[in-house]
Amino acid sequence: MKELSVIQKTYDCIKWYVPILERLPKIHKFSLGDRIINGLYDLLEGLIQAKYAKNKLSQLEPLNTQLDILRYQTRMLLDFQFFSVHRYEYAIKLIDEIGTELGGWIKKQRDRER
Repeated sequence: MKELSVIQKTYDCIKWYVPILERLPKIHKFSLGDRIINGLYDLLEGLIQAKYAKNKLSQLEPLNTQLDILRYQTRMLLDFQFFSVHRYEYAIKLIDEIGTELGGWIKKQRDRER
C-alpha cells in the first residue's frame, strides 16, 4: 500500500533525526532532544490519525503549530552548536517539505468545507 507522501516524509525525517538527537550531550538529550523526538512522533501519529478521520481539518491544523515548534527547536540545536550549518539546512529542508504538504492538505480540506 502506498503511503501519503506527507506521512512518508515525516517517517523518513524521524529515521534521519532520531539517531542524531540520541548523540546530544546528556543534559540536552533528555530535555531538548526528547522534546524534538516526542514532537516528531506526535506529528507522525497525528498525520496518521488525520488520514482516517472524518473531520480532517480539526486534526491537521494543530499539527501545523507542532511543525513550527519543531522548526524553532531545530534552530536551537544550531544556536547551541550541536548542529553544523549543513545539517541544520538539511533538517529545515525536511521540515519545510513536510510543512508544504501539510499546508496543501489543510487547504484542500478547507476548500472541501466551503
